[in-house]
Amino acid sequence: MVDVIKNTQMHCSYGCKTSKAVQPNVAGKLISKSKRPLFVVGSQILKDEELLKRAIEIAKKADMPVAATGHSIKGFVDAGVDAKYINVHALATYLCDPNWTGLDGKGQYDTIISLGHFKYYINQVYSGLKSFSKLKTISIDRHYLQNATMSFGNITPEVHVEALDELIENL
Repeated sequence: MVDVIKNTQMHCSYGCKTSKAVQPNVAGKLISKSKRPLFVVGSQILKDEELLKRAIEIAKKADMPVAATGHSIKGFVDAGVDAKYINVHALATYLCDPNWTGLDGKGQYDTIISLGHFKYYINQVYSGLKSFSKLKTISIDRHYLQNATMSFGNITPEVHVEALDELIENL
């Protein structure tokens, strides 16, 4: 008998590895257990006050720095979080460099959490991180991101807010 499936890899447009769907409680625990998380927040966060409020709460409760991309830094001014502006393309390049010392100069991050980005935009950033780094990436946006290590599924805005609340409870 000829084995025609031996050494076969499944390929799709996103490569042979796709994101694992993750529940909010698991994502919260994974963020809590990471040693050097970085919360990457996009400008879409400013379109919904509830999301911005939860992003600030996540950053405070997990005590993690925020990389504010686009014009999202406006939402974090005077919010009491460690937020720094950076271009997401530059950030992706730096994150692939194992010698980069991070936004605070304390060393490379181990987990990247993203919220508030256009799907097509951040998914390409994750594609680069998946291919050229060993970082764990968790998307907590309301759209499934195929190139993240783990991602929420496609959910409604109302369910997204509930999911973020559950994630915050588990930090």
